Amino acid sequence: MLKNYFKIACRQLLKQKMYAAIKIGGFALSIAACLLITLYIRHELSYDRFYPDADRIYRVVGEVTDNGIINKGVSTPAPFAAAIKSDFPEIEEAGRFMSSRLFTGAGSNQVRRADSADNTYEEGFTYIDQDLLNIFQWPFVAGDPAHALAEPNTIVISRRKAEKYFPHENPVGKVMVLNDDINHPYRITGVMENLPSNSHIQYDFLLTLKGKSLWPGEQTTWAATNYESYVKLRPGVDPVRLQQRMTGDVLNKYYIPLMKQQGDKTLERLGKSLQYHLLLQPVSNIHLHSYDIGDDQERRGDIRFIWLFGAVASFILLIACINFINLSTARSANRAKEVGLKKTIGAYRTSLIQQFLAESFLYSFLSILLGSLLAWLLLPYFNTLAAQSLVFPWKEPWLAPALLLSAVIVGLLSGLYPAVYLSAFQPIQVLKGNISRGVKNASLRSVLVVFQFTTSIILIISTVVIYRQMQFILHRKVGFNKDQVVMIQGAQTLGNQVKAFKGELQQLPEVVHVAISDYLPVNNTKRNGNGFWKEGRTNVDVPVYGQYWTVDNDYLATMGMHLVAGRNFLPSMPTDSQAVIINQAMARKLFPGNENPVGRRITNNNDGTSLHEVIGVVENFNFESMRNHIEPLCMSLGNSPTIVSVKVKTADMQKMLGAIGGVWKSFLPNQPFRYNFLDERFASMYSDVQRTGYIFTCFSVLAIIIACLGLFALSAFMAEQRSKEISIRKVLGASVAQVTALISRDFVRLVLIAMMLASPIAWWAMNKWLQDFAYQVNLSWWIFAIAGVLVIAIAFATISFQSVKAALVNPVKSLKAE
Repeated sequence: MLKNYFKIACRQLLKQKMYAAIKIGGFALSIAACLLITLYIRHELSYDRFYPDADRIYRVVGEVTDNGIINKGVSTPAPFAAAIKSDFPEIEEAGRFMSSRLFTGAGSNQVRRADSADNTYEEGFTYIDQDLLNIFQWPFVAGDPAHALAEPNTIVISRRKAEKYFPHENPVGKVMVLNDDINHPYRITGVMENLPSNSHIQYDFLLTLKGKSLWPGEQTTWAATNYESYVKLRPGVDPVRLQQRMTGDVLNKYYIPLMKQQGDKTLERLGKSLQYHLLLQPVSNIHLHSYDIGDDQERRGDIRFIWLFGAVASFILLIACINFINLSTARSANRAKEVGLKKTIGAYRTSLIQQFLAESFLYSFLSILLGSLLAWLLLPYFNTLAAQSLVFPWKEPWLAPALLLSAVIVGLLSGLYPAVYLSAFQPIQVLKGNISRGVKNASLRSVLVVFQFTTSIILIISTVVIYRQMQFILHRKVGFNKDQVVMIQGAQTLGNQVKAFKGELQQLPEVVHVAISDYLPVNNTKRNGNGFWKEGRTNVDVPVYGQYWTVDNDYLATMGMHLVAGRNFLPSMPTDSQAVIINQAMARKLFPGNENPVGRRITNNNDGTSLHEVIGVVENFNFESMRNHIEPLCMSLGNSPTIVSVKVKTADMQKMLGAIGGVWKSFLPNQPFRYNFLDERFASMYSDVQRTGYIFTCFSVLAIIIACLGLFALSAFMAEQRSKEISIRKVLGASVAQVTALISRDFVRLVLIAMMLASPIAWWAMNKWLQDFAYQVNLSWWIFAIAGVLVIAIAFATISFQSVKAALVNPVKSLKAE
């Protein structure tokens, strides 16, 4: 029987080639999109689940609620991890990361073997405790993981770096030099396997924290927070109850005594308008649930986008299913005689339903096969679009059963209603000629067409808004000039020659300004958070928290920043070594009202001993993502020589780079000249927004194509069913335009209804998305109008093809049988 069902299904497929192609093509496109998104979501959800005892590993997160505003952070003091391990027996292990670029060694370095003179720039450095090796249990290919970082000046490297620097050698026991600092070499004590791409920890060089102190006394103070702390709980421990105990005990034993000692005025609000909690974040949640953690500087995923992309994939699949349902029910008149005759000779309704479901399953299986092939072919382009390295899982044992199950579900979802609908025809009505049910009973099809185009319009509006927000970010006045600024990397190896290097660059004719500073208004440069007070107010006022940057006297000119009060740093003024320039945000918070900050003194020490005179106020500039408001900032003169920024004015950038590279080689012949551009680094801060925009564009186009395929087939069928009516109207004098309008108006009306439904939904969704940005575009009415006009134009063009074709047919051909 099944063989007979599929034989009939194949005949129907071959008989109706255009409709079959549209059904299968729409299904295949939607299934390809769903497969790609499923692979992406599967990869995102797999992060950090492979560790042994992953269910017992947590990261410590601090949550501060200040007057209802919640801020989260992962920075903890140096003694924090050891203290909680000692105080809470529920904690089996506790360890620390220190990856802040503020401190030498973390982030990026110039690296070489001790027996080589040539440096190579490398990223992926972090300081960690030996305890973290015990917690995460990364597999080693050489060395002893139980003691690899137990001694000072030791380092563990990844397999890929071992093969790069020590090919065909055992690196264990060998020595590496960072930034030409031959007085502090690192001995390699282990080689770990490359960390998988679905790990939130991505480092190739693990430097030991044993014997490391960022400054004298730093390892014992609770007043500075520079470490991420991880814990591994003992089996059976309830993390919620533990974090509640930790909050109270850590506050009472460590933080409150420190606040009393420092005279911190925030202590008066603690437990009232100011709440503090310690949270334990499961390691498997870090990648997708850290978007609201302010000081987590690593680029993470976002669970909200997982839900969003999952919804988009589902809607695209639904659009294709709707095409199948609409075309199947619309062509009911063509199948009515078949149903009537089969019922007359004794066919049961259940057997008819099985036959129609067999057709649906055939279409579904063919679509799954074609969609899988399309997904495999498109995967490299999707990887580029989404910045991923996904591999199609042909060899995975779950793939075939998953595709088979998907084919059954999709076939059932799309075929059940048409099967029930078609099998319900009464033989007596069919034989009397009442077989136009598919034309007249079109209310369900209308609802489904509205749903298709509502989804498509929402995607188009979202794409336009994301594009406008991206353009707004890239072209908004940000308070500094990012054009034609060359950032030279790795300048710390110049040592005392860095100022001489700057002087040589200034001699180049097309160099306008040169600045030495690692603190720049783009990501992956140094940051240094401090609390600030006005002179004499440390025991009276709550500190104003902001950034404290080290710059040189040419920094403002190189960055194109503007002073709104006071003056710049002057080399001729020795007292400027204790002077500072603050931004407008700092001035407003420290000196509210019309108080002039220039000439006043401020401090960033809670004992008030280190005083700095404010000599200038710089116009606010965006130094973090535009998702955040501009924070207070203070700049002082100092030495921060990893990056040298060169402002140039040239029409031939390649020639200019060659000249700068020549100066570099004259100072460091054994180190490659590395650079990038400030504007490109600025744009890269929003690469996730760009990727989202590109993906939405692709899905919007795909949704419109699938919806229009269905509309094209429906309009062709309607024109076919109304061919006699059209012929009679033409005989009575109707023009081509009138006939076209007759067929098109119902479909255009449905698209207008979809537009009215989509607009408020899209406005709500995009308004929620824009709330992530402190600086955002307005949701103007014309965005919705453009999307509506675009969809109506596409739909009308799709329908008009069939409408005009029907209107141009000779009436004689349709009426000759009458």
